[in-house]
Amino acid sequence: MASRRYPPPIASISDNLLEVKNLTVDFISASKAPVRAVEEVSFVIPRERTVALVGESGSGKSVSALAIMGLLPSQSAKLALHSKIEYDNRSLLTLSGPEWQLIRGSRIAMIFQDPMSSLNPVYSAGFQLAEMLRVHRKLNRKAAWVRAIELLEEVGIPEPHKRVNAYPHELSGGQQQRVMIAMALACEPELLIADEPTTALDVTVQRQIMLLLAELKERRRMAMLFITHDLGLVSEVADHAVVMRNGRVREAGPVRAIFNQPQDPYTKALLSCRPSQARLGKRLLTIEDWMLKHGQNDPQIAAETTSMDRLKGPSAIQSAGHALLEVQGLRKVFPRMGFGFKKDDFVAVDDVNFKLERGQTVGLVGESGSGKTTVGLCLLRLHAATAGKVFFEGQNLLALSQKEFAKYKRRIQIVFQNPYASLNPRFTVGEILMEPLQLHGIGTNKAAREKLALALLDKVGMPSSALKRYSFEFSGGQRQRIAIARALSLSPDLMVLDEAVSALDVSVQAQVLNLLQDLQKDLGLSYLFISHDLEVVRYMADTLLVMHQGQVVEQGDSASLYANPKHAYTQTLLAAVPQFHSELKS
Repeated sequence: MASRRYPPPIASISDNLLEVKNLTVDFISASKAPVRAVEEVSFVIPRERTVALVGESGSGKSVSALAIMGLLPSQSAKLALHSKIEYDNRSLLTLSGPEWQLIRGSRIAMIFQDPMSSLNPVYSAGFQLAEMLRVHRKLNRKAAWVRAIELLEEVGIPEPHKRVNAYPHELSGGQQQRVMIAMALACEPELLIADEPTTALDVTVQRQIMLLLAELKERRRMAMLFITHDLGLVSEVADHAVVMRNGRVREAGPVRAIFNQPQDPYTKALLSCRPSQARLGKRLLTIEDWMLKHGQNDPQIAAETTSMDRLKGPSAIQSAGHALLEVQGLRKVFPRMGFGFKKDDFVAVDDVNFKLERGQTVGLVGESGSGKTTVGLCLLRLHAATAGKVFFEGQNLLALSQKEFAKYKRRIQIVFQNPYASLNPRFTVGEILMEPLQLHGIGTNKAAREKLALALLDKVGMPSSALKRYSFEFSGGQRQRIAIARALSLSPDLMVLDEAVSALDVSVQAQVLNLLQDLQKDLGLSYLFISHDLEVVRYMADTLLVMHQGQVVEQGDSASLYANPKHAYTQTLLAAVPQFHSELKS
């Protein structure tokens, strides 16, 4: 993005559209003590300005937004009496149901994080847009449909007259998010709340969405509350930032001041956690690491964040210079059928070639739909490759029978992107870890397998008490550690990491990346690291492959490729990476 002109501080602007004062929210239940999610939070949003709420998961960002929208569950959420939320000098906390209907959607609109869970899968995009227009704008059926097409065109949906009939599953992630933006803008609100609108999107689509929001904000003269844990985005799109931690505001002010001269230790620590060129070859700092290094005493932060220094040390297995994995001419074609006739086949992967040395990391980057995940799944034979060869220690895995391939399953494991979906919620952590041990005949009895499971938890920095608990009792970062422990349970030589850190907060991401680096040194693991986050890949990978439309368009040494990209698509990807306006010294 082009360099931005920063506005004056909020304090110099008298015309505030929204004012939040001393917002305090408790979640109550009959069986447990109340949990305070937000405490004494105060901030203002001036007209036509963008304010960012920044913080890790559990910091209270989304709860604050839901309170503003009047969407907190009335049965379990309780606001303190002294809490105040005023919109255009009118209290929102005293509105009746009918009064909320006049404001919600028409004057204040919200874009949620996951469009697939927000859009109704059984109705077309056009129907959902038109329904909103008929309810809130009182348009007739024909006028609402015409306006729905105009809105899809405004948010950049290609061929809107065709896409208006598409169902959510027929749209890409970026297109789904554009439909959500169109729905939010349908009634021309004065305030748009965007809750993590680009978290799961690749860098180019993320940039398109952010440019679209910025353009629409200027054109429609809206104010925006932008909720995110991506500090790079904050530095590029917001005028002011509010940093939250454990339900409280730690620091607030103009973005330029927050990033160039942060005052709060937590803000400084948060800025130092992100992968950057300055930290190549070094361990990433977690919040606890930064606090300890700079002599800050914050027991709460120290207690909640685990450093993995104990795993540091020389690699147990040094690379012998021989390829552990060699992929030759890999191709995957998906046949497409429709209502009794054959459509053109979809070529997901086309002539992919690369080598992976023992103890090294190959990074695979590209947009959604570029074929990255399909390559990983073909290696594990979770997808049947259409053509090509995959040599593992000289053995072509694709030529083996299922019985012959079974012994290689232990040696090649995968960690999926979403630990919320990849861990069985009905199993305890112990059962999750012991199931693969039992299936592969590892451990003489249950007691022996439980001992191995405890050792795995220790290896990934999880307490032994986790063994008897369920996965839904843990945070996203802890769940991903459990998923990594499960992959390690069979002592693999190669791990396919499919967007394994893409949805994690920067501090939790730093912990997991440090863990993966330490395990690689300790166990001599090789990684195929699949990601759309180019900064993370640069930090992790020795060799980089750039994929576009199923093909590898550029590959080479990671540092050289970043410094001097040759292919136009690689240059486009790197140009789309959000950049900080300054780098803090660590």
